[in-house]
Amino acid sequence: MKQVLFEEDGAFRVGTILAEAGASFQVEAAHGKRSKVKSSSVLLRFDGQALSGFMPEAQKLADPIDPGFLWEVCGAEEFAFDALARDYFGRAPTPQEAAAVALALHAHPMYFYRRGRGRYQAAPEQNLKAALAGQEKKRQQQERIDSWAGELAAGRLPPEIGARVDTLLFKPDRTTLEWRALDQAAHARGTTPQRMLAHAGALAGPEDYFLRRFAFEYFPVGTGFPEVPPLAAPADLPQGPDAAFSIDDAETTEIDDAFSVERLGEGDVRIGVHIAAPTAFFARGTPLETIARERMSTVYFPGGKITMLPEGAIAGATLAAGRRVPALSLYLVVDPATLAIRATESRLEMVGIAANLHLGELERRVNAESVAAGHIEGAHGAELFLLWRLARKLRGDRGASDDKADRLDYTFRVQDGRVAIEPRPRGSPVDMLVAEMMIHTNATWGKLLAERGYGAIYRNQRGAKTRMEVQPGTHEWLGVSHYAWTTSPLRRYADLANQRQLAAAIAGAEPAYANAELEAAARDFETAYDAYNEHQRLLERYWCLRFLQQEGIESARATVIRDELVRIENLPLVCRTLGLPAGTVPGEHVHVVFGAPDLWEAVVPCRYAGK
Repeated sequence: MKQVLFEEDGAFRVGTILAEAGASFQVEAAHGKRSKVKSSSVLLRFDGQALSGFMPEAQKLADPIDPGFLWEVCGAEEFAFDALARDYFGRAPTPQEAAAVALALHAHPMYFYRRGRGRYQAAPEQNLKAALAGQEKKRQQQERIDSWAGELAAGRLPPEIGARVDTLLFKPDRTTLEWRALDQAAHARGTTPQRMLAHAGALAGPEDYFLRRFAFEYFPVGTGFPEVPPLAAPADLPQGPDAAFSIDDAETTEIDDAFSVERLGEGDVRIGVHIAAPTAFFARGTPLETIARERMSTVYFPGGKITMLPEGAIAGATLAAGRRVPALSLYLVVDPATLAIRATESRLEMVGIAANLHLGELERRVNAESVAAGHIEGAHGAELFLLWRLARKLRGDRGASDDKADRLDYTFRVQDGRVAIEPRPRGSPVDMLVAEMMIHTNATWGKLLAERGYGAIYRNQRGAKTRMEVQPGTHEWLGVSHYAWTTSPLRRYADLANQRQLAAAIAGAEPAYANAELEAAARDFETAYDAYNEHQRLLERYWCLRFLQQEGIESARATVIRDELVRIENLPLVCRTLGLPAGTVPGEHVHVVFGAPDLWEAVVPCRYAGK
């Protein structure tokens, strides 16, 4: 029976001709499969061969054929594979021998260019040398890739990969040898590149990965600071009060605000809100201003922070106890009986800081019981009580209600790889005191800037939208007509820029910034501030999961938020929960069971376990 060697799907096959119809054949392979083959695909006709072993035998003959030798003897002209087979074997080749030469030619396209059915031509010498050099280069590269991948698998970090860890993780060029080695090692281990690098010691763990990813995107030149000139406080500022005190966390270094209370001869009381004035130390256009404009805000997260200003600038301007420092002050002359505000004044001055009061200590003595009794024990007790009374009136005047007692804030404390998460009821007397005095200050100074025609960055809120804008507008949720952040200039660029505008307005000088500059800053600030807050939320979630592991917590009470989302009791942790019964309503209390947290993805499996 007639048999053929033909090409199909880029491979050589053999079969027996069952029928021939014009330009095509019906062919049956040795294993019985039948197919239609075009005559243009047929390379060789023969007969009398056992097809089951034909191609394995041909491949066995092809393996020792040296393509370089064939290239040298085939000449420069186009040739047919069976003609070259006759020359190679020195006689008429058997079908298997002819097929072997075809396989050898087909397997070495660098040496031989295809010119048609079964026809080839030797590659020009220059092209062959270039192709062989490229092949050798690829071989050497793959050796390096295999070597590096082997090192990673063994838990060792090749220096070439160690030098490019951040780029490989966060902006990889997938054509580089380093990425290909990392990808190869990760695939072989069935893991992700970041976990592979942690296995090799390049990352300390998920937290290190999150911090490096954030810094790579938002601090591309690093989180450190360049050298800046030393700060010098201005010598010509008027002198303000000597007994101001701040209220902050014990760990706070950027102390932005302080208070003072002075009895006036007419029976009134002058209450001062004093805001640190870094703008008194450096002008716009200076290196420190540039740094603040680039960073836009201090970044907070459990276990650390990235400050907006260098440590030296913060140390010079912060309202630390025992110092006289520049401050932008808002004074309210108040009737202590009715708490009516009789007069308001703003000025840039030197203020003496007598004490830094800490929230942890204050909340033990400024609480619901002490304010109800009308007496606060300890340092600055009388002043704190008056400030609380005024803050409560200011809250009522703007139409706000008290915070619900069941709403919690959380403080994260991370040390030596362990985390403590401390819930704090929101809306304590101290919280309300500080918040209301800052809201009033921001509203007052925002209105001052608008009335005097100085541009500012306002935080406007209408409906569900809160935006940073240069046009003054209401903040509906707070219930104020103007609201411009001004009370955290050591931490936020919006406050710093607004402070510079305020200082100019108070002095009657030209505005420090044009509206176009403030508008660009407002856009950049909002973008950065949202990204920084998202980073903080991610790290808080990560440390919540670490807390579950650390404390061996396998289940918890939770409150349904909506759909499958629940909020875990006594943790700032929201989880998607499987198995919630149909009809479960928001606010309902349920019991949930946790699976093993995935710290690299900051997720934890959560399953409904009853009411």
